[in-house]
Amino acid sequence: MLTGKIRNDVDNLWEKFWTGGITNPLTVIEQISYLMFARMLDMQEELAERKAARSGNNPDLLFPQTAEGQLLRWKNFKNLSGKELHAHLKQEVFPYFAKLGKQSNAEGDLSEDGTAVEALGHIGEYMQDADLEIKNESVLVSAVEMVDELPLTKSDVKGDIYEYLLSKLTTAGINGQFRTPRHIIDAMIELINPQPTDMICDPACGTAGFLARTMEYLNRTHSSEVGVLEDEDSNKHYTGDLLEPYREHINKNMFWGFDFDTTMLRVSSMNMALHGVNGANILYQDSLSKSIKENYPQQEEDFFDVILANPPFKGAIDETNTNPDVLGMVKTKKTELLFVAHILRALKLGGRAAVIVPDGVLFGSSKAHQQLRQELIENNQLEGIVSLPSGVFKPYAGVSTAILLFTKGGNTERVWFYDLQADGYSLDDKRSELKGEANNDLPDAIAKWKQYRELVDRHSREGGKPEELENAFGDKTQKAFVVDAKEITSNRFDLSINRYKEVVYEEEEYENPKVILRKLKALENEIMADLDELEGML
Repeated sequence: MLTGKIRNDVDNLWEKFWTGGITNPLTVIEQISYLMFARMLDMQEELAERKAARSGNNPDLLFPQTAEGQLLRWKNFKNLSGKELHAHLKQEVFPYFAKLGKQSNAEGDLSEDGTAVEALGHIGEYMQDADLEIKNESVLVSAVEMVDELPLTKSDVKGDIYEYLLSKLTTAGINGQFRTPRHIIDAMIELINPQPTDMICDPACGTAGFLARTMEYLNRTHSSEVGVLEDEDSNKHYTGDLLEPYREHINKNMFWGFDFDTTMLRVSSMNMALHGVNGANILYQDSLSKSIKENYPQQEEDFFDVILANPPFKGAIDETNTNPDVLGMVKTKKTELLFVAHILRALKLGGRAAVIVPDGVLFGSSKAHQQLRQELIENNQLEGIVSLPSGVFKPYAGVSTAILLFTKGGNTERVWFYDLQADGYSLDDKRSELKGEANNDLPDAIAKWKQYRELVDRHSREGGKPEELENAFGDKTQKAFVVDAKEITSNRFDLSINRYKEVVYEEEEYENPKVILRKLKALENEIMADLDELEGML
């Protein structure tokens, strides 16, 4: 959580960018990312210098030990005047980013472990085409001053700052990419319950919202009592101190994100670094392209423990460039179907996924739609479907969507459904926050899912009684209910919630038509009497 002061500082800077002529929110975020990157490099350089001073070894430094080289450091250029600062950043600092980016293929984390070069991680790769687009000198000075005041030494706070910046993204991309609401991401992560030993992927990562929020979830669930701190506004901050045994895995092998938009890769790399994971594998790759078999053959099949995704579901793609193994599972051009097939392939046996899909995936009548649903039911464990209200992605889109929860391998015995009618926000373009339990079904959905999973696990472990499940989730008039896989198969694998949910209609009682007519006549007579009286007055 951010303090009011930091939030106000970010809002004020955003307004200055806007009045200074930079109105594209993605450009604003990108420019602030470059400045954060410059400051973080200087912070890492100071760590390397202190480490060398303690050990007596020669430090492995990023910046040349010359007057010109040292002027590339944040602490030495941040106080330049507007004109000097603009020229220095454009002609010296940003080109140096590009040079570092070409050298940087190593992984590492922004900590005292590892050299300054290793600390670049994958961010450096995407800084190669960094360019200063802030023309207004006063805006540039304000931006540098604000970034200098940000508490970038606290990973949870700096992650929140970046997420607050990302929340200002209000434009959808041409390929149907848009920002998934944070509370929906958090709910999906809690439903999947990732562990610190997992390898986690988002095959269409965008700004890395799923991956960054997973890191926050792990910090929250793996903090001891002394590892939970409070700020001056009584906001809790989770240090994740119990994650130390897994730190190397988290920094180098846990997180994988793929995208083919270099701006998004730059933003997502920074997002992960600011969440304390600088060695996240944020990689340039179209997950559906056949080139993935050549570029990332290991990751393309049987690799991940957890996949969290809201893949683009707009338009069609060229079959000739699509991964043939994915097409072998589902012959189609529709990206929403191809992504689910790709996710099934990329999961290792027993791997878990939570994926947002448009409702058409659940009930589409084409051969490809039915083929994919049959694959999920017969050759995997489709465990749950959470039907989302149609306004969840406004103002980007009004399409109805659902969350698919499935595990690779085995077969499906039953599917748990939840009819989510409210997510805590208004379902119009404003998406204003609404208070009260009646306006938010997400906590209930998570609680019911955990109850269901506990019953299923007990059933498989101890041979529990099927009637327990029936008693808890057999009533199809409730928001949460279970449907037998045989019933789904008999309905041509239709997974739409309205196919199985039973609606209770309240019986309305009406008066006898003759009584209603008598009342109407009486009213008519009263009206005529009043009109006659009025006429007599004239």
